[in-house]
Amino acid sequence: MRRYREAAGMTLEDLAKVTRYGKSSLARYETADSMIPKDLPAKLDAAFGTDGIFGKLYGLARWEVHPDQFRRRMDLESRARLIQEYGGQIVPGLLQTEDYARALFVEFDPKASFEAVAELVMGRMSRQALFEGESAPDLSVILDEAVLRRGFGGPAVMRAQLARLADSVLTPTTTVQVLPFDHGGHALVGGTLTLMTLEGGAQVAYEESITTGTLLEETEVVTSRRRAYDRLTAHALPPKQSAAFIRSVMEALPS
Repeated sequence: MRRYREAAGMTLEDLAKVTRYGKSSLARYETADSMIPKDLPAKLDAAFGTDGIFGKLYGLARWEVHPDQFRRRMDLESRARLIQEYGGQIVPGLLQTEDYARALFVEFDPKASFEAVAELVMGRMSRQALFEGESAPDLSVILDEAVLRRGFGGPAVMRAQLARLADSVLTPTTTVQVLPFDHGGHALVGGTLTLMTLEGGAQVAYEESITTGTLLEETEVVTSRRRAYDRLTAHALPPKQSAAFIRSVMEALPS
């Protein structure tokens, strides 16, 4: 970024005018102190006439904000044609709003700096770019009732998050179902599970706890997790009832 800016004879102030980003923000991006926002690469390519170079670099750089053990999962996620998730405690990252994600990261580490949290949020939101364009995968999600009841960030944040979930209940590419408390126990309680079906039919699973994630690729293990997920699908509310359930939780939030 700095090399192309200097070759173009531009100062940070000049680039700030073209991209409509602040000089201080651009300086942090040049020194890799902050993750570049997803709309900036296209503006840099336009400013420097670089024919998509910054867009391609962003595709690599956006992974750097994620822990090593998560990058393999992200690679598979980017190639998946079908993603199925069970969320037992929090909304899965692919459906989180920005404010909900921020509240989660602040809750996880109250001592984190504003910049550190902003970078994590940006990384979380960048994953959702999967659903932009014609090659978007299908997403199917089962949410435990606890996900809807446990608030993060206050009523306004939760209301916006629940509204997004309600809007995603049944679309051409997304399905969201709610598993009510009265179902009782099940094989996936206490954790999160992601099943990814790749081009050609290969399947992998990813289990995640508070600070660690485990990628499962052995056929027998993945098949076992799939059976558990399929059983939950059978017991979860259908989309129409799930949407009504989500809206009832929204209505119960304090104003």
